[in-house]
Amino acid sequence: MAVNLTRLTPKQRMFREAMANLSAGVNVVTTDGPRGRAGITVSAACSVTDTPPTMLVCINQSSRSHDIFTGNERICVNVLGPEQRHVAQAFAGGVPAEERFAASGDVWDHTVADVPVLKGSAASVVGRITGTAQRGSHTVMFVEADRVIVGEEGGGALVYFRRQFHEIPTSLIA
Repeated sequence: MAVNLTRLTPKQRMFREAMANLSAGVNVVTTDGPRGRAGITVSAACSVTDTPPTMLVCINQSSRSHDIFTGNERICVNVLGPEQRHVAQAFAGGVPAEERFAASGDVWDHTVADVPVLKGSAASVVGRITGTAQRGSHTVMFVEADRVIVGEEGGGALVYFRRQFHEIPTSLIA
């Protein structure tokens, strides 16, 4: 659902501009269960603690996938590398929700967990939603890790900056 930018206050518009300059890792969050299968590209995900291993993920409440995630209570946070840009684009809304998994190719592993895990991702954290908090238009989901898969070294990172995906090769990181 598009946001009507003309209804935003000047402070809200400036805040959006400022946040566009906040580099963020790109993730595709997936779920499967009684409410169905869903996936969405998010940049609002981060580590909370390692005791117990917990992440947070923020999802807009108006997203068609929101209630599927909260209803299934099981998700996978897939951290993307540069080679997964096409996956990020497919799940960012450029492809209808029901076609995203097929459109992104044969990159999903359904055997290692009860939710789709991205093959070759920089990392995948599979877990259950153990708590939520609502703030404005978004729900913050706290995800306690049940399984963590770390990808092979190399590749680099995929980040979101100034409303575009950018690839950071490993050679620039070292």
